[in-house]
Amino acid sequence: MRSLLLSRLSRLCLKKPPALRHLGGARFLSETPLCHIIGAEPCGSTSRDGDIGKLVIYDYNAEFWDETKVILEKKVPMELMTETGTIGASHGWVATLKDGVVRLQDDLNPSASESDPKRISLPPLVTLPHCQTQLVTNVAMSSSSPEDDDCIVAVKFLGPQLSLCRPAQKNPEWVNIRITDPGFFSSRVMYSKRDEMFSMPASGGNYIGSWDLEKHKLQTLHYPNHPEFVQSEWEKLDTCFRSEELVESRPTGEVFMVKRFKERNNDEGMRMEVRQIVVFKLTDYGYAFYTEDIRDLCIFLSKSEPFCLQASLYHKLPNSVYFVDKSESGFFEIEQKNKDGIFSSNPVPYFIPPPQSYLNDKSNN
Repeated sequence: MRSLLLSRLSRLCLKKPPALRHLGGARFLSETPLCHIIGAEPCGSTSRDGDIGKLVIYDYNAEFWDETKVILEKKVPMELMTETGTIGASHGWVATLKDGVVRLQDDLNPSASESDPKRISLPPLVTLPHCQTQLVTNVAMSSSSPEDDDCIVAVKFLGPQLSLCRPAQKNPEWVNIRITDPGFFSSRVMYSKRDEMFSMPASGGNYIGSWDLEKHKLQTLHYPNHPEFVQSEWEKLDTCFRSEELVESRPTGEVFMVKRFKERNNDEGMRMEVRQIVVFKLTDYGYAFYTEDIRDLCIFLSKSEPFCLQASLYHKLPNSVYFVDKSESGFFEIEQKNKDGIFSSNPVPYFIPPPQSYLNDKSNN
């Protein structure tokens, strides 16, 4: 992978990453970097958190995709390092679910306080009739912190229920929405700052549903153009597991739909692997235009709420999709239709975005 990236560095506009400082052989981060959570190295226990470990991340502000593995002095609960330890993440906050209570935590944010972590418990969940609130597809937030007065947290459960809550209210409560269309039962939710609503694509990506605390709307999508593949590739893609996600580019105000195709590798322990990724740019009028050029942008897909950044600010390949799931990490070049990745166990498959000043800045366009 390194040789491939070296050959393409001429495309990148390299800038100095945020400052790092060293102490006692481990690194601390002066501000939240763009990073991928790897896990934690066990280092003892505390009365507050039980077993704890030193947080381990990949620092994606480095000049190469897999350049810098960082072991921090920051200690985090080991219970967060399991596949069932968290249910989602957004803006660097992870969500846990225990005994019917969702809790938002900043433990896995590398620059958040270790001695005084923020852990915000939401009201007990209310399960709508004929719904369930144990299995979650993902979590999304309308702003960078649940402590913001106007922040709304959305939890999408597998099945019909979508639940919204304002954590900063004096007496917060859940607003529970039953979605009758089964096309949304396994969808992932995201927050659109442009539309000021939570949105998710129906299975297949033929339409989008959007909700806030007071209203909802459905928008049918029209696809004027499609990717060009040979017939044998189309036939192969028809056998793949397909998922759709919406992601908004805060720097440009654009909204994209990303369709990811995964296939099972029978020769490698039946593991699931990314075969193809296609991107569509959505318009306000319900059109989804297939595109091979998102310019100086890159998209990040993980178990977290997806996000989009300017590639040149973070030493990333422009016009690419970076992804991490529980068995594979890598990137996909949209125009070349080329994937490069590695296979490893990722029990905490989260990208943590950089500071919100980068996410919201439009001055570089």
